[in-house]
Amino acid sequence: MAGTIHRFTSCSADYDSPVTKPVVYRAQRIVTMNDDCPSAQAVAIRDGRFLAVGTLEEVLAAVGPDHELSDVFTDRVLLPGLIDQHLHPILGATTLTTEVIAPEDWILPRRTFTAAVSEAEYDRRILAAHRSLPDGEWLFSWGWHALWHGPLSRERLDRIVKDRPTAVWQRSCHEWILNSAALDAIGLTYELTQGHGLASEQLDWARGHFYENGSMVILAQYLFPHFVTTERFHTGLNQMVEYLHMNGVTAINEPGIYWTSEPWDLYQEILGHDDVPFESTFMVQARTQPLRELSPEQFVSDASSQVELGSGTKVRMIDHHVKLFADGAIISQLMQMKEPYLDRDGNPDPHHRGEWLMEPDQLKIVFDTYWDAEWQIHIHVNGDLGLEVLLNIIEEAQRRKPRDDHRTVIVHFANSTEDQVNKIAQLGAIVSANPYYPVGFADKYSEWGLGPERADVMVRSASVLRRGIPLSFHSDLPMCPSDPMLMAAYGVNRTTPSGRVAGPEQRIGIHDALRAVTIEAAYSWRREHELGSIEVGKIANLTALDSDPYDSDPKLIGQIPIRATVFAGRVFDVPPELIAQRNGAVGSVAEISDSSSFSGVNEHGCACEIAEFIANYLAQSARAA
Repeated sequence: MAGTIHRFTSCSADYDSPVTKPVVYRAQRIVTMNDDCPSAQAVAIRDGRFLAVGTLEEVLAAVGPDHELSDVFTDRVLLPGLIDQHLHPILGATTLTTEVIAPEDWILPRRTFTAAVSEAEYDRRILAAHRSLPDGEWLFSWGWHALWHGPLSRERLDRIVKDRPTAVWQRSCHEWILNSAALDAIGLTYELTQGHGLASEQLDWARGHFYENGSMVILAQYLFPHFVTTERFHTGLNQMVEYLHMNGVTAINEPGIYWTSEPWDLYQEILGHDDVPFESTFMVQARTQPLRELSPEQFVSDASSQVELGSGTKVRMIDHHVKLFADGAIISQLMQMKEPYLDRDGNPDPHHRGEWLMEPDQLKIVFDTYWDAEWQIHIHVNGDLGLEVLLNIIEEAQRRKPRDDHRTVIVHFANSTEDQVNKIAQLGAIVSANPYYPVGFADKYSEWGLGPERADVMVRSASVLRRGIPLSFHSDLPMCPSDPMLMAAYGVNRTTPSGRVAGPEQRIGIHDALRAVTIEAAYSWRREHELGSIEVGKIANLTALDSDPYDSDPKLIGQIPIRATVFAGRVFDVPPELIAQRNGAVGSVAEISDSSSFSGVNEHGCACEIAEFIANYLAQSARAA
């Protein structure tokens, strides 16, 4: 297996690695993601950086006689250290330490939460959690979704848990449902929810339902002191460290820190610990800046001060990157769509509408401010109408103040048209997509909300690549498991729980899918010179697999065991029990439940019963009896 030798040019260490002699690792195969040297047999590492890569003979000749030769990876396939381009430590730490009742299994390092796919099963699980707790203790749960679990309200929760304070976080993390006891416990009244602009419109007090800005801007300040505790963060962050390691992750980014909620000191203490085998970076988020009554002229200086506040090495803010938001969550079906949402019969549903997180005129003001300051902008957008608004803003900014290599990131990229993909290419933007959307949601969204034509082509990955647009994948943990090999498998296969392929023409090849969780992810952060490929001088991050994904059944690449990672030159074995845990059920997604478990939406785009559908269902049941 011949390869071009790449000689070491710079070995400055980022993580205070001591000066040592080179270590040469040979492997079954090394996939470099470097087009000049795509495959190799050996790699040399010194002081946390790659020193040489090529055939074993070439690497040994390059490093000279004073080296160590390691056979620890002889039977392994090495990839560049896997990257999760976009996840949320605060959400990963908090959601996965609640009572998880979700439509799919969640495989955590020391615990598995099995799926609940019907309304009856959801009620049983909530009741069991309620009965397991001491009197007066809060019950927190995450994962509810009306398409599987039926409509949820404070009345339904009151009936199940009585006077126990209970708060349910919707699967998207963009919505909460609280029962009466919980609202009383946090001291929130209807009067206190008013006078907050758009946020006051994004709640339903009678149902105990808070969504989008109503959830983050109003509810959070009352609920989070009870929910986001130091104890929960300690438990959740330590669990997340094990979780990311068992999934082979070596670098993560939080694209939008909320300083008022996020525990920077604990991030430094836990994520920044010497024995944590990945780095964590964070970006400024501009969604709440206007709410803090800053003028546009103050946005950038405020953002720069946040970057300075978050200085560090292993856990740090990255400069000149900012996160903006367009429309609502796809998992709540609150994205802004060009064509109407549909009811179960495929007819337009006038009561179902999307939401804006930043209204278009406000989004444009903030976007233009950061564009003119030459920051790289990452924008959460899920609906094709949201994308249309965003692309028009980018086009106008590019016409007004042209920028080369701006790399504006279209984040999530759930719904789009082919013309919009063309425009993304023309404008020089790039895409970071969540490949789980068609896998986890196309079956249900085909039945309700989008219809099969739109649901199946969510996340047009192949269309993006055909137009030469850089494509990365992210988990948006906990929207998708933070398992890059599994994310790659989603992009390659697009197989839904019912066993069908959603949008087969949008499947991509294994190589492109692996690029999406390595070099393209690094490119989206402007860190392709440091991460994402195995090249001389880059930080020595690797992920060691049992077998070669290129020679594997494409349907099984997400299940290839991950044995170890290398972070900044240090080898971190994955404990055998975590290898077994991950491989015991990785990729498990619940089967679609009986269609009778869900019916429609209310005026806020949230699941509710439709009398006609229930009547028809009962009539069918009576006839069957």
